[in-house]
Amino acid sequence: MTEINRTRWRSGALIAAAAVGALAVGLSAAPAVAHTPTWTVTCDEVSLVLTNYGHNARNSVTVTADGKELLPTETFTNDFSRTLKLPEHDKEIAVRLVITASDGDQFGRDETKTAPVCEEESPTPTPTPTPTPSTASPTPSETPSTSAPATPAPSTSAPGLAETGSSSSTPLIAGAAALVIAAGGGITWAARRRRGSQD
Repeated sequence: MTEINRTRWRSGALIAAAAVGALAVGLSAAPAVAHTPTWTVTCDEVSLVLTNYGHNARNSVTVTADGKELLPTETFTNDFSRTLKLPEHDKEIAVRLVITASDGDQFGRDETKTAPVCEEESPTPTPTPTPTPSTASPTPSETPSTSAPATPAPSTSAPGLAETGSSSSTPLIAGAAALVIAAGGGITWAARRRRGSQD
């Protein structure tokens, strides 16, 4: 192998080693850059969403409210999410979040936020309607009539007559029946007289 070839081979090996080293550094730094802690505090709860912390079980999180443990130290791998209820309070309280990352203290968190007091909803009073005086003129049914005397209304206290089954055509039927009977009697009388004259 000539001197030129050896120099080229050494240069290529150095470049390859540098590239591998840079790639290794990039891969090792990627999980640390990807740590994403998100947490919010309202008047009555704390929401935690921690993502991309790596698969090492040495990650831990602790939450305290007003100096008292709200979430005792809990270990997690890669991701962690939780919603914590705050105790009732009549003044603002401090909520502290402590995260210990397994890949170094520089990726941990120690932050404090303030939880405000929840406002009580007061019931809305229902307005009472005020009566308005009536200015409308009386209707015709309310005005007394002077053209005709008022007729007394039929009494509703006396019981009504019992239904007998008769109607307005009953006299006609009775008259027809009387005519039929009279005609029958006349025919019978005439027949007897005729027999008597023949004998």
